Amino acid sequence: MTEEQTVSSEETVDENFTQDEAPVVQTLSLQELDQIAQVIDLASQRGAFRGGELQPVGALYNKLVSFLSSVKAQQEAASEASENDAETAGDTDGEE
Repeated sequence: MTEEQTVSSEETVDENFTQDEAPVVQTLSLQELDQIAQVIDLASQRGAFRGGELQPVGALYNKLVSFLSSVKAQQEAASEASENDAETAGDTDGEE
C-alpha cells in the first residue's frame, strides 16, 4: 500500500515539473554588491552581530570590498586602454 502512495506522489511531482522550463539564473550587479557591503557595515555599527559572529562577518566584508576594489581597478584600466586606443586611432587617421 505504501508503494502505491509513493508512486502516485512521484507521478504528481513529475506532472508539475517539465524539463522545458529552464532554471532562472539570478545575477548581482556590482552596485548591488556595493550595497551589500554598506548593509554589513551599517549593521555592524548598530550592533546587529554578536561578538562571535564578528570575525566571519568581517572576513566576508573584507573579501567583498577587496573584490569590488579589484573589479573597479580593472574597469578603470580597461577604460583608459580603450581611450588610449581611440586616441591612437584618431592620431593615425589624421596623419594619413
